[in-house]
Amino acid sequence: MKRRDFVRTAAAAAGAVATSSSALAGASVAPQVLVRRAVQPRVISDVSGIRYRNGGPESAVERAFRGIVEGEDLLDALIHGVNIPELDPEETGIGYGGLPNADGVVQLDSCCMHGPRRWAGGVAGIEGVRTPSRVARAVAEVTDHHLIAGEGAARFARDLGFEVEDSLMTPRSRELWLNWRRRVDPGHWLDPEERLQGQGERGGETDPDLIGRGSGSRELALRERSDAFLRAGLDMVREGLIPEHSFWGTINCNAVGPNGDVCGVTTTSGLAWKIPGRVGDSPILGAGLYLDNDVGAAGSTGRGEANLYNLSSAMIVEFMRQGMHPKDAGMAILERIRKNNVEPRLQDENGEPSFDVRFFIVNTAGEYAGVAMWGTGESNFAVCDENGAREESLEGLLSR
Repeated sequence: MKRRDFVRTAAAAAGAVATSSSALAGASVAPQVLVRRAVQPRVISDVSGIRYRNGGPESAVERAFRGIVEGEDLLDALIHGVNIPELDPEETGIGYGGLPNADGVVQLDSCCMHGPRRWAGGVAGIEGVRTPSRVARAVAEVTDHHLIAGEGAARFARDLGFEVEDSLMTPRSRELWLNWRRRVDPGHWLDPEERLQGQGERGGETDPDLIGRGSGSRELALRERSDAFLRAGLDMVREGLIPEHSFWGTINCNAVGPNGDVCGVTTTSGLAWKIPGRVGDSPILGAGLYLDNDVGAAGSTGRGEANLYNLSSAMIVEFMRQGMHPKDAGMAILERIRKNNVEPRLQDENGEPSFDVRFFIVNTAGEYAGVAMWGTGESNFAVCDENGAREESLEGLLSR
């Protein structure tokens, strides 16, 4: 018998017994009351939460867990944690040194939710602030809004005393961007090493992959241009120049506190080389992050458009509200994403999703799960609790 069928059957049987006993006693049936019990604090995250320390002694999940057990506000502890990879120039998918958009501008997104206070705040397309998670928290705390975007978000941050820099590029992220530009527009962006070897001399030509073929329609040309941009970036991943998790960006970090409260935060530089102004799922409530303090929290990394279309994180929380274990809830939304993925350009040779998406889920009882569309590639996630920080395996809906 499947676990959820067993739980459903057991609950029905218990209810029948309770009803019969009450009837025999001549008493009415009392409503069921959910009583919170103490739980072991737990922090879960994608691998960015454990593999980057910015030269310090702690990773994001370790810092967040320490803050929780030392009595910090749950959301503050999480944000102190994700500030570590946000500030680490070696993590090219988040914050300072994050991979820029197609124009070479680092645009960052972030969202946070405070379960017990019912707060939420986010920023989208913010430029010049290394720790957008802190600005997102400020949106939640000092405004009546949930989301501030673009130039307005930077101005809001500056007004609150955040440093707003001209550029968040590092030498490494700039070199990676130039590498990508040479791949997609080799006629204008030349490779110095190839020039010294006598190559790259033609100049002035445009990569044929960026030109619409056949119909000459502008729409086709733009679509092919976008596909070529993505292919060039994925080639860099395959060649080991960019870690997979950094190409897609994003850290999601969620926690359950000792009294069963939940909080969460997501922060990212977004898809590498994205169209300027593109906003993914990370700052959008219900897509890249969602929680309910009576149920649990869910957040994601991977293809943001899939989460935006399916409101994935909100649906996971609703599935848990219906009684699903975090793992079952995550698998259910992966099946929904899989079913809704009907465009051939987003399918592999077997008709399955050609992208990955991952979820990090915890409920108020401290049960947790890390699931992914594919059980390959980025195959681990991070956990920190009384047993310390560690990586555990993501469970994939599909495998290859």
